[in-house]
Amino acid sequence: MSDVDDAPSPDQATDWHAPPTRAVRLHAATTATWFAAISLLAFAIPLYAADGPQFPRMLAWFVGVTLLAAVAGAYVGARLRHQRWTLDGAGLWLRQGRLWWRETRVPTSRVQHVDIKHGPLERRFGLATLVVHTAAVHLSGITVRGLDDADAQHLRDTLAKQLDDAGDAL
Repeated sequence: MSDVDDAPSPDQATDWHAPPTRAVRLHAATTATWFAAISLLAFAIPLYAADGPQFPRMLAWFVGVTLLAAVAGAYVGARLRHQRWTLDGAGLWLRQGRLWWRETRVPTSRVQHVDIKHGPLERRFGLATLVVHTAAVHLSGITVRGLDDADAQHLRDTLAKQLDDAGDAL
């Protein structure tokens, strides 16, 4: 029997962790800002070129599209709240999505190295992004966004310790 058959299913792992609320809010706000900025750039030249009676109509379109883009960006960014992760003896599980779930399992034996990334806003709010690089050919690893900094360090240290304990047996 292989290690994959012996591994517990994600439904048996009851300790699923969600991103903190501040991570969801930050991700939604930054995505909304990017969506609004793209719409601002798209309307900048037509609004500048508008003159006379066209200007108020173009300005209304400009404001409406920018607000709509910001709301769409906030919705897309808030999807982070549907991400869950858990760490068990077999490896790291990542579940994403609400209607259509995407579950990713990274066995500890496939982990090559683990990185933690902190952007300026993530540092400000005590958040981090964990990047787990694997030995897989298809996907080089997984990225877990919106982790509390302490959780990211715990995951990194735990996965790294399991790698150190395994030695060069890979």
